[in-house]
Amino acid sequence: MLANILLMTQPQEGGSGYSSLIFLALIMVVFYFFFIRPQAKKAKDLRKYRESLKKGDKVLTIGGLHAKIVEVQETTFTLEVEDGSRMRFDKSAIASSLEDTIPAAR
Repeated sequence: MLANILLMTQPQEGGSGYSSLIFLALIMVVFYFFFIRPQAKKAKDLRKYRESLKKGDKVLTIGGLHAKIVEVQETTFTLEVEDGSRMRFDKSAIASSLEDTIPAAR
């Protein structure tokens, strides 16, 4: 008899499972739209930018080297620095265009 009374006084958790699933799904949707999607878009734009680079473009590498592209290969660029030295860099090492990062001198 005492066991029956204790069972009746326990709160019922009938809808708790569904609310937990809805909350988890909501967290996943927010995580996707605020973290995963913008990062994927940024990576896609950077990949398109690197593919559009051509001979003569001035670029900045991820290491901070300012150079001009003198040759474009399938996966690498040959860059020339101010003193005429040439170096080969992987396309993923290009950070941005110098035209975008340095304002024109007056």
